[in-house]
Amino acid sequence: MSTKSKKTKEEITRRDFIKTSAKVGGAAMLAGNGIGYVWGSDKIRVGLIGCGGRGTGAGIIDCAESSKGIELVAMGDIFQDHIDEAPEQIKQNLEKRGLSFKNIYKVTPETTFVGFDAYKKVLDCDVDMVILTTPPNFRPEHIRAAVEAGKHIFMEKPIAVDPVSVRSVIKSSEKAKEKGLTMVAGTQLRRLESYAETIKRIHDGAIGEIVGGQVVRCSGGMRNWRENERLRSSVRTDMEYHIRRWLFWTWLSGDFIVEMHVHNLDIMNWILGSHPVQCMGMGGRQARTGLEYGNVYDHFSVEYLYPNDVRIEYMGAQIDGFTYRNDQRVSGTKGSAYVHAGDGIIKGENPYQYEGNPPKPTVVEYADMIESIRLGKAINEGRQIAESTMTAIIGRMSAYTGRALKWDWAMKASKLDLSPEKMEFGDLPERPVAIPGILDLI
Repeated sequence: MSTKSKKTKEEITRRDFIKTSAKVGGAAMLAGNGIGYVWGSDKIRVGLIGCGGRGTGAGIIDCAESSKGIELVAMGDIFQDHIDEAPEQIKQNLEKRGLSFKNIYKVTPETTFVGFDAYKKVLDCDVDMVILTTPPNFRPEHIRAAVEAGKHIFMEKPIAVDPVSVRSVIKSSEKAKEKGLTMVAGTQLRRLESYAETIKRIHDGAIGEIVGGQVVRCSGGMRNWRENERLRSSVRTDMEYHIRRWLFWTWLSGDFIVEMHVHNLDIMNWILGSHPVQCMGMGGRQARTGLEYGNVYDHFSVEYLYPNDVRIEYMGAQIDGFTYRNDQRVSGTKGSAYVHAGDGIIKGENPYQYEGNPPKPTVVEYADMIESIRLGKAINEGRQIAESTMTAIIGRMSAYTGRALKWDWAMKASKLDLSPEKMEFGDLPERPVAIPGILDLI
């Protein structure tokens, strides 16, 4: 190569650096900070897609806390009021953690976008990674577009609400692998040290062969969620009302078993090293019956069958006054194990109890992501979170229809797609609360 055609380090642009970082084998250390950087730039430019409570209250905040050199440079949301409120929300939340708003917030009017196509405009900006914190129904399309644009992706859980969309994410994940892009999911429980240490021991045989287990997550009804938008205004279209109250509409959230309890089912998949092969579920809606709670259930119960005839019982509820529980348990031929938040306990032939004060897992997941980008060692959690999301989806599908179903059928043959025909403000067809035995299995 001639000296005329050879690029010097100074001539390598910041975008060149990020695009080629996955191919670089070494890293230089910036003096004094102890973090490995690939030469070329110490900045990671972030785009935020979804500027509601999660995006401005955790997403970019956790990301900025995790690593030095984070800059938020572009934002997009469907709603103008979310965009208008985002800067102040981000400022307050950064300052609560002792982080500099001035050094992190670099968004300009030219890199601020509103509308259903806002995500495309964020991806067109000079960003290295995007944080996806919109309602889950939008996630598969945003993931697909981000991979096509060559951006690293942090995707909040769950990543889909139906089998058609799960398959889309798996396809995008494979493309991301080919491109050397990092894809990290917001399943932060996997980065709890108490879980990791306990599950490692389970995998090493501490409780012998697993014969069964239980997942329980029961809590309040979330009746105060977005209280100011609880009652429908006469000036709002069906689409706007649904999106603003997305937690309570199955087509947007997947119902709470998918939107929230995917965390717990993901842990069980991790413990067992597999996804279930079939399930049978039931559920209903007894406490949250008002129109303001959309068409979701408030309780579920599902029996999941895993390989080797291991049966896992899941019980979940969102009902005020219900006894609170949030844990995972498995029994084996040599003992039993229990994991919950900061706890990890093994009883039996090889007793163990976790003792420690681990770092915040929501920050660790971003630290892992930023490090992978800077070192050019891509992390890809696409299939992992897709399978955990599908685990929750088949539980909901079984409960909604009253039908037992197999994993292979759902993953390969189900045509269920909950997305509306048109993604625009306007009327939406009525989707009533599912009644088992009446709703068809699609």
